[in-house]
Amino acid sequence: MNQLSVKRSPVLALLYGTPIGLLGGLIGLGGAEFRLPVLAGVFGYRARRAVALNLAISLVTVLCALLVRSGTLALAPLVALLPVVVAMIVGAVFAAYAGTAFVHRISELLLERIILVFLLGIGAALIVEAFLPEQVSGLLPEALVVRVIAATLFGVGIGLVSSLLGVAGGELIIPTFLFAFGADIKTAGTASLLISLPTVAVGVARHARLKAFDERLDLTQTVAPMGIGSVIGAVVGGLLVGFVPAAALKTVLGVVLIISAVRIFRR
Repeated sequence: MNQLSVKRSPVLALLYGTPIGLLGGLIGLGGAEFRLPVLAGVFGYRARRAVALNLAISLVTVLCALLVRSGTLALAPLVALLPVVVAMIVGAVFAAYAGTAFVHRISELLLERIILVFLLGIGAALIVEAFLPEQVSGLLPEALVVRVIAATLFGVGIGLVSSLLGVAGGELIIPTFLFAFGADIKTAGTASLLISLPTVAVGVARHARLKAFDERLDLTQTVAPMGIGSVIGAVVGGLLVGFVPAAALKTVLGVVLIISAVRIFRR
């Protein structure tokens, strides 16, 4: 077996996907921001392919998360936030559609630089978030027009990040609902899943139309096993979340993400 096939074996994808999903489950995220450096650094995918595959894995994890949480999803608290959720979906889907086309038009070098900047930003955000209170009053006024406009703009930003990194966007959606709209953590998590699903689905569909998934071996050797590992890890992480100090873990993972991004995408 040659080096390339070893680097991209289904077993290795499963072994990497599981701890990444575990860490994501412990801090309430899908872990896609940590998968991207692995896809590019360990598995050797170029940036554009790594983003597309990461997005496909994100779709698998979001779908499974919805299925697992379908019996416990609290939709009632979302009623008051429904206009905000819909506005954010509209903005995110539009940006994901346009952003995916942008990914396929720019050079690999420029895409790598953009990925580096975004990953550094997410790493810094994780560190900062570790020191913020879990519940605050919404920073935005109660005026519906203001909230809908803000949600649409937030959605555009989330959709762009999703399409450029191949992530579901929970690392941005959840803090947005917590601090901008004053939602509690469970409501923010439910909103994150509902917004992420159409956003990621549009991105995957666009990548498929642009022939990003024509190499079927990538789907069977990387996407499927890493997706399975991510789901298993996320479930275990969710069960252990009460036993691990999330703030300390976010700080450590933020530092790890920054170091990994610099090492892999600095070029």
